[in-house]
Order: sequence, then structure tokens, then C-alpha cells
Amino acid sequence: MAAWGERLAGVRGVLLDISGVLYDGGEDGGTPIPGSVEAVARLKLSKLKVRFCTNDSQKSRRDLVGLLQRQGFDISEGEVTSPAPATSLILKERGLRPHLLIHDGVRSEFDQIDTSNPNCVVIADAGEGFSYQNMNEAFRVLMDLEKPVLISLGKGRYYKETSGLMLDVGAYMKALEYACGIEAEVVGKPSPEYFQLALKEMGVEAHEAIMIGDDIVGDIGGAQRCGMRALQVRTGKFRPSDEQHPEVKADGYVDNLAEAVNLLLQHAIK
Repeated sequence: MAAWGERLAGVRGVLLDISGVLYDGGEDGGTPIPGSVEAVARLKLSKLKVRFCTNDSQKSRRDLVGLLQRQGFDISEGEVTSPAPATSLILKERGLRPHLLIHDGVRSEFDQIDTSNPNCVVIADAGEGFSYQNMNEAFRVLMDLEKPVLISLGKGRYYKETSGLMLDVGAYMKALEYACGIEAEVVGKPSPEYFQLALKEMGVEAHEAIMIGDDIVGDIGGAQRCGMRALQVRTGKFRPSDEQHPEVKADGYVDNLAEAVNLLLQHAIK
């Protein structure tokens, strides 16, 4: 593998995943990963542009930012790209009226959306809302449509909380895809459109940006397919087998965000 100086040359913007990189969530609000608060502060004092790019679909952007601010992170709502607001815009643009299978914590993002007589289904990480009854209701809505539209806020397999690994929205999305014989539209990582939105909001080109995440497929693979570089942290959902993934190889593996920021400040800024 090339030296760090070569791998990080020309980086002007940094996209940061949140869950598993900044903090591990939990019923009590979760806890920051050691060194991550200080790492974000150092990064934002540098010449590098910073954007937070999350697939969290259990909290509104406002609630997520508030949680992180209480944990000590220097972050504002306008610096976060998240799937619920992006999905809300898509629904308005396309005149879609969703049946919502989502977590109550993110429902406020859809307050201005017409949900009468649904002509699509929006699925997010509904947590305890993923009952048989609720899944079956979403299935019936889709099957009653001539041209069923399923929009999923991400396609992650699992994520990490302080209590352990948690099943993510991707498993339930796949169940509906299989049952209905359709393919979901994904809003969130690893969707190319989602990464392109984050890059546009940050104001840098793909070849000038690097993604730092804990998900080898969603964060690393998704970013690389968009022409970005990507570092995987060994925190959050990271598994040792990720470093031998058959399809995705990160541009580098680091123990945590603090190590990643140290490398960026040493090699990316001239």
C-alpha cells in the first residue's frame, strides 16, 4: 500500500460518518468514542472542509445534532447530510404520498408531507416498530399499487450501540423487496446521489474528498464508487474480517477518528 503522504495528497474535504465514528448510540443517548470530540475540534480548526454524513434514521437532524452537542462535539445542523430531509424533498418533487414505516423520532421530518391515499412506502430504521403487523401493512400497500415504489433510508445491515450490535433497516428493506418482487430506491449511503449531495453541500470535488467511516460497504465502498478516497476506523461496527473484504478495500485502516485526523493534518495539508 502506498505511503500515507501519497494516499492523502490533495484532500480538501472530509466526510465523517457519525454513529460508530463519533459515538456509539444507546438508550441513554450513547457515549463518545474516546478522542473523537477532540479530533473533530482539531479538524475544524484546520484548512480542511468538514461534512457530517449519516444514515441515522431514528432521530431528526435537530435531535441528533443536539445529542452530539451535549456530548461536546462542535457540530451544527447545517453541517449534517442525513437521509430523512433528503427523502422529504424527493417526495415533494415527485408528488409522492408515503405510507411511513419509520421511527417516531424522525417523524417530524415528514410533517409537511401528504400521507393520505399512499402511492409509495418509505421505510427507515423503525426499531421496535418493525412488528409483523407493521411490515405486513407496508407489504399490502405496495402490493395494491400498480407501480409500487419503495424508498429506504439507507440499506445498512447492522450498527453498533453501547449494548451491542443492532439489526438495521437493510434487512427489512430486503424482506419487502423479496416479498413484492421489487427493488427499493435507497436514500442514504451507499447511494451515489447521496454522496454527491454531501460533496455539493461541502463544495469539493470527489477526488478532493475522503470519507471516514466504520461500514466497509456503505461508507467505504460507497464513497470509493463515487471517486472519493475512504478510511475505515476500527470502531463502531468494524469487524476484523472487513480488512479482507472480498470486494472492498479501504485506502487505509486506522484505529479511530483521532488517528485519522492526525494523519490528515500531517499529510493532507501543505
